[in-house]
Amino acid sequence: MKSIAHRRSLLSGVRPAAALAVIALSGCGGIPWLGGDEDPTPPTPLAKIEPEIALRELWRQDVGRGTDEKRLHLVPAFTGGRIFTADARGQVTALAAEDGRVIWERDLELPLSGGPAATGDRLVVGSTKGDLIALSVQDGSELWRARTESEILSVPQLSEGLVVVHTLDDSVYAFAADSGEQRWRFTHQAPVLILRGSSTPALLPDGAIVGLTGGLLVKLGLDEGIPLWTVRITPPMGRSELERITDIDADPVVVGDTAYIGTYNGDLAAVDRQSGAVLWRRTLSVYAGLAADDDSLYITDAQDHVWAADQATGAGRWQQEGLAYRHLSAPALYGDLVLVGDLDGYLHGLARADGHLAARARVGKDPISARPVVRDGRVYVLADDGTLTAWTRGTGAIGRTAGADTADGGATSAAVEDARRAP
Repeated sequence: MKSIAHRRSLLSGVRPAAALAVIALSGCGGIPWLGGDEDPTPPTPLAKIEPEIALRELWRQDVGRGTDEKRLHLVPAFTGGRIFTADARGQVTALAAEDGRVIWERDLELPLSGGPAATGDRLVVGSTKGDLIALSVQDGSELWRARTESEILSVPQLSEGLVVVHTLDDSVYAFAADSGEQRWRFTHQAPVLILRGSSTPALLPDGAIVGLTGGLLVKLGLDEGIPLWTVRITPPMGRSELERITDIDADPVVVGDTAYIGTYNGDLAAVDRQSGAVLWRRTLSVYAGLAADDDSLYITDAQDHVWAADQATGAGRWQQEGLAYRHLSAPALYGDLVLVGDLDGYLHGLARADGHLAARARVGKDPISARPVVRDGRVYVLADDGTLTAWTRGTGAIGRTAGADTADGGATSAAVEDARRAP
């Protein structure tokens, strides 16, 4: 039960039977958010470190109510020198990426849950009611509004004149980017019990690769949404519905001709993007997500261990266990660091070469669930309370709490490569 008990607001039913299944778990393993029991997997305390790299805050801005204590996929987006955010109460904000100056704000009066995504002259965002809204990046005026039949808990994606979105009921929709007209819909029958989340599609010139519930990965043609291939990364196993959860909530990462993906309660795998053939798979439960450079993968697993793995074989290069059960975000790559946020508002920097903890900054007191965003030599961090901050490498004090509450958990293997050059 450890791999699931530390995640709050994790389970979601797609039909009434699922709700009954969730209620029945209150006596299984002492899940704290159902029965009020003590958390069996408390966050690992932070021990002291001597920071090797300083992270300097450039600016901070309040951009609304954040996630409003819900599990949502609200992340910053960039285009044209601007950064865009959305909050759970419906506020969309455009800021100057250079200094955090607010350019415009718009209240959509909807419970927003996925996005925004931005490109060119428009941005799109989704709601828990299934609304998909396109706005002008210039002034926030509404361009069009479309409907889906379920919550949008992934980031809508724009490409090739389409907006592609994956909804909680495991449908994938494509809408015309200029008008919002629905072009096609792909549906998949979700299991009784699923994780509350949806994998964001990876859009390629020849199709969209999407992770589904039940451990399935599918590539859909962009013209009509017809599956080009489907592969099961991890088959459901176990005696209970809980044990059989093998959803893909992590976003696929594509490097060259290979798509990398991880399943919850399952495997990390490499898949040929043309044929769907599984090139390799390794047992690893992946929930928050992964990142990649030219030859390595970086993964936050379901126990909040951070890993580096070889892209060619999946073999582990190092593992950092010092942040276990700290509800880590998906990793982001920043020069020679792997960055993750945690439940107490810390931004941790792990050395890419061997995984030791080399930097830390305190963004605030609220959790950081969204993956940090690296852009033009800066790191942008959106905390769950709606605080947006910009960071860079610097000298002197580490963030806002110089010398306080820093830690090192000790990586479990030796360095395998030289550290990458800093931006």
